[in-house]
Amino acid sequence: MDYWVWIIIGIVVILLFIVVGLYNGLVRLRNEVKNAWAQIDVQLKRRFDLIPNLMETVKGYMKHERETLEAVTNARNMAQQVSGAGAGERGKAEGLLGAALGRLLAVAENYPDLKANQNFLALQEELTSTENKISFSRQYYNDSVLRFNNKIQVVPSNIVASLFNFQLGEFFEVEVPAEREAPKVSFN
Repeated sequence: MDYWVWIIIGIVVILLFIVVGLYNGLVRLRNEVKNAWAQIDVQLKRRFDLIPNLMETVKGYMKHERETLEAVTNARNMAQQVSGAGAGERGKAEGLLGAALGRLLAVAENYPDLKANQNFLALQEELTSTENKISFSRQYYNDSVLRFNNKIQVVPSNIVASLFNFQLGEFFEVEVPAEREAPKVSFN
């Protein structure tokens, strides 16, 4: 009889180690998702900080483009207002801001003096670099969410995930149709 008690205790201990291992793996992946989201936030903050400088540089040249300037300002304000929201809502607001910035840079092509301005060129380069970093951060975030969601949904970790109430992560997706379109290149 003692022999069976030790076998049962051994099985319970092994199961306990498995549950703890799965739980710790889920926690690590959840923390990776949070870290990836924080990296997106860092890059978005950098973009928010660049926009007022870009706007001030552009205002002097674009006296007749008030609507475009207002669209960028409104999109920036909207994106800042949803800074604490989830990935879906945040992605939509960021997509609108990206589209407005794209229109601003496209309109800037009509102003040769502006295109030659060193401040504008430097800010445009910084903004382009930041947009690339946002893109890489968004990709890393979505990869982290994918790993986390897979771990939550596959056996046997799905049992542990449901026991400890782990929730699926939300992907950061482009919700603005204009961002999905390929840019138009013209040499006229």
